[in-house]
Amino acid sequence: MRKFRSVFAVAFLIFFCGMAEAREPTLLLFGGNNHDTFLGCLNCSKHDSSSVWNKYGEHGSKYKTDSIWNKYGTYGSKYNQLSPWNKYSRSGPVVVDPDGNFYGYFTRNKYNNQTKIKWLVWILENHEYVMDNFDEIRNKF
Repeated sequence: MRKFRSVFAVAFLIFFCGMAEAREPTLLLFGGNNHDTFLGCLNCSKHDSSSVWNKYGEHGSKYKTDSIWNKYGTYGSKYNQLSPWNKYSRSGPVVVDPDGNFYGYFTRNKYNNQTKIKWLVWILENHEYVMDNFDEIRNKF
């Protein structure tokens, strides 16, 4: 079952990330009570310093305070109201482009204007798998 899930994850991400690169603008993540804390770029290359997929960068490291991948940080904990991983939160991060266009909330809370971008929803629904297989997933970006 785990192998099937892994194969499915890779196929899904290749398909949707390819579509994202072709049609979506740069997607930025902002958190905090006033959504004024930059949390990283969602669809930038893993080599980009602002990417949430750059495990050596400020926004992709599982050790940095404001990273969504830090399980003990404000934005990575599944218990914090400001975290995308809290399924009851009404204060999760927002997804916007550089022009300020709003693409919904990057949150597991499906009832709080969750983003409709399919590959982001997949990440939200499978965040524990993504965290456990971060290197495999990040290689798709």
